[in-house]
Amino acid sequence: MNSASRVFHLDVGTRPSRQPASPALSGATKRDTHSPGIVAGLLAPHPPHLIYAENHPNNEPRSRGGWEQIRWGYEAVRKRVKEIHKPDVILVHAPHWITAVGHHVNCVENPKGVSVDPIFPHLFRYHYDFKTDVELAEAIVAEGKQQGLTMSAMKHPGMRVDYATIASLHLLNPDWDIPVVSISANNNPYYFADAPLDEMEALGIATRRAIESTGRRAVLAASCSMSHLHWNVEPDLPEDMSFEHAFNDHQHRWDMKFLELVRSGRSDELRRFIPEHIEATAAETKAGSLTWMLSAIGWPRMAGTVHAYGTVIGTGNGLIEWAPEDGGVFHV
Repeated sequence: MNSASRVFHLDVGTRPSRQPASPALSGATKRDTHSPGIVAGLLAPHPPHLIYAENHPNNEPRSRGGWEQIRWGYEAVRKRVKEIHKPDVILVHAPHWITAVGHHVNCVENPKGVSVDPIFPHLFRYHYDFKTDVELAEAIVAEGKQQGLTMSAMKHPGMRVDYATIASLHLLNPDWDIPVVSISANNNPYYFADAPLDEMEALGIATRRAIESTGRRAVLAASCSMSHLHWNVEPDLPEDMSFEHAFNDHQHRWDMKFLELVRSGRSDELRRFIPEHIEATAAETKAGSLTWMLSAIGWPRMAGTVHAYGTVIGTGNGLIEWAPEDGGVFHV
């Protein structure tokens, strides 16, 4: 395999660490199984390889399996979503629905079509058909504008949904029996190494307020990997796990620093660390999905549950859950 390829590379040390302005850190949670609000926040990576390995009937290509540790972690999370969180809606922010001007929210009532990964079309050609919570989607647009953000409601019925959105939603709920809201990634972080994450903090606040004002119980999914340098040549058999390992030791060690902050509940440090991790590893979190989700749940001072961590073509993928105990909601 050729290990020289990297994408969205940021030179280490070129950007100062900064902490976006936001309300004070929170962590107050309590048992509350009926009130509207956010019941869980997830870092939910979207490698198409995971769906390829499942041989799900909605996806055309067939495989022999692979990447079992991450897939087993998703199986555990699926059970928690259905049996414990019981949300009215799942919201996802994905880095591959790229919008150059502002933040777009999918307001199409029933998106249908085939989503194809442009890099891995031989692994991911997925037939989707799902329901959008249009009322909530439009409320997010309105709340975002109140926060001073440039917002747009996507209502074009022929819109093709990106593979990252579809992959994370499938991996969390392959039954597709829970309505969803999908949000775009404003593209600035991909173009500018020093793009701040302030807007994603504001988008998180707007999302939370829209969820509460519409009376929804919601699960939020940040659809992104962690370290994101990867191979540019795959083996003859893509699911040959003898080729699967971290891109390099540097990437792995920075991911472990990230996970240690998560596991120990040091959210204030994690908040400052995210920009450093982006610089050091070209992390996909630079699209803002993780900051959006953590801002929405108030950067709680609680340990996140790492259900799985593994590499896919060298990238680091952590499946992480933040949730109040006993099916409650976050109070920020």
